[in-house]
Amino acid sequence: MKKLILIAAVLATPAFAAPTAFVIDNNHTFPNFSYSHLGYSIQMSRFNKTSGKVMLDKDAETGSVDVVIDMKSVDTGSALFNEHIQGPDYLNTAEFPTATFKSTAVKFERGNPVAVEGNMTMKGITKPVTLKVTGFHSMMHPMAKREAIGANATATVKRTEFNAGKNVPYVGDEVTINIAIEAIKE
Repeated sequence: MKKLILIAAVLATPAFAAPTAFVIDNNHTFPNFSYSHLGYSIQMSRFNKTSGKVMLDKDAETGSVDVVIDMKSVDTGSALFNEHIQGPDYLNTAEFPTATFKSTAVKFERGNPVAVEGNMTMKGITKPVTLKVTGFHSMMHPMAKREAIGANATATVKRTEFNAGKNVPYVGDEVTINIAIEAIKE
């Protein structure tokens, strides 16, 4: 009888979930950015190579995000402009080939992340940035047969704060960053 009570007590105790590590899927993670070009239009470009890790514990509502963006993978849609934007007045990829985002806090509502606060480093300059999570989904990946997560997030930064402000105010200082991210359980 004592064994039965002990087994029942163990089964009734809630399990403490450990944080789960997810590796960013470079084939489905694309940070993009947009800005006003001379007031004529909103130009959009993206980065094609991103790596990193997401730690997530939905039950405890804790997590962390660590992302590295290969700045040389910038894709403006024009080979000539790709080269131009990598120059010292903008991304300066010769000296600073990567940009990073490291979270300091993840905010949750009803078990899902809704904001990620952290530090973005670009061109050797680190500034606080808050990514607003506009969508989050977690489920078994149908092809990888492992748990996977996906989200969309957005933030706005100023180019001048990262020493990339050439042609401001003609070319907009405010840059909207949108990130479509998918990550698979490690």
